[in-house]
Amino acid sequence: MPGIQPGTSPTRFAYLGPEGTFAEAALSSAVATGEGTRTPRPGVPAVLAAVRSGEADAALVPLENSVEGSVPATMDGLADGDPLVITREVFLPVAFALAVRPGTELGAVRSVASHPHALAQTARRLAELLPGTTPLPTTSTAAAAEAVAAGEVDAAVCAAIAAERYGLECLEQDIADTPGAVTRFVLVAPPGELPAPTGNDKTSLVAVVTDRTGALLDVLREFAVRGISLTRIESRPLRERLWVYSFSLDCEGHVADARVGEALAALHRVCEEVRFLGSYPRADGRENRVVPAESGDASFAEAEAWLARVRAGRL
Repeated sequence: MPGIQPGTSPTRFAYLGPEGTFAEAALSSAVATGEGTRTPRPGVPAVLAAVRSGEADAALVPLENSVEGSVPATMDGLADGDPLVITREVFLPVAFALAVRPGTELGAVRSVASHPHALAQTARRLAELLPGTTPLPTTSTAAAAEAVAAGEVDAAVCAAIAAERYGLECLEQDIADTPGAVTRFVLVAPPGELPAPTGNDKTSLVAVVTDRTGALLDVLREFAVRGISLTRIESRPLRERLWVYSFSLDCEGHVADARVGEALAALHRVCEEVRFLGSYPRADGRENRVVPAESGDASFAEAEAWLARVRAGRL
C-alpha cells in the first residue's frame, strides 16, 4: 500500500461526501484552506479505499457521535483491510436543519431523508413536524440534500452549509432532539512516521480475543496494572467468524510512552490479534490523568536496568 514519505505532509485528502457534509466542515477545521486537494467520496468504505489505493494521502471520516455512539462503517473499515493509522482527531458540534426546495411548505413534505445517525438524532422532532412520514436513510446528510435538489425526496435533515450548497431553504433550524451533539472525526493515513508525543495523547487499537472465560478481563488488566486509563471501549462482531468479537479501544498516552508500549506488547501476547490504529494528540479538551510515579517512563527505565543487572549476575 502506498504511503507518505517520512517528513512530508499529506496533500490529497478524501472525505465523506458529497460536498456540504459535516465531514467537509471538520476537514476544513483541521486543514487550512488551500492546503492540498479535497475529494468527496460516496461512503466511508470508498473514503478509506482511496487511501489504501494511493489515490489520497489521508482521509477524514466520522468515528463516533456523542449521542448515537460509534459509526460502524468506520470502526469496521479500520479493523479490516490494509492497515491505516489515525494521525489526528477533530471534534465538531453538529446542528441539523430541515431543508426543502424553495417554495415548499411543511404540509407538502411527504418524504424526508438523511444519514441514519442524523435521523436517529432528530427522530422525535421529525415525528412532531412530519407525522406519518417514514424517514429514508442515505450515505450522508449532504447526499440527502442533493437528493432533495434533484427532486428525489421532499426534505433533508442536513447541515445549513449543505442546504446553501444545493440551493435549498431551511424550514426549521436546530431540530436535534438533544442539543449540543458533537461528532468525533479522525484523519487516517497509511502507516508511517507517527505524530510526536505531546504529553496529552490518545492511542487507539483493536484487540481480538479468543472465546474463553476471562479474556476481556485479561485485556483490561494490562492497562490497569500500568495505570493507563481507557477513554473508550466497544465490542464488534467479526463478520467472517460467528460469535467471535473484537474490542475497539482508546487509551490515554502515546505508544512511545513506556507504559503504553509495554501494555500493547502484553496484549500482543494474550490476544489472538492486535491492530494498532495510531497515537495522536488528544483534541477533546480534556487533560490526561496524572500518571502515578510507578507508571512513569523513569520507573520503567529503572526497572529494566535492574533486570539487566540481575540477568548479568551483577547484584
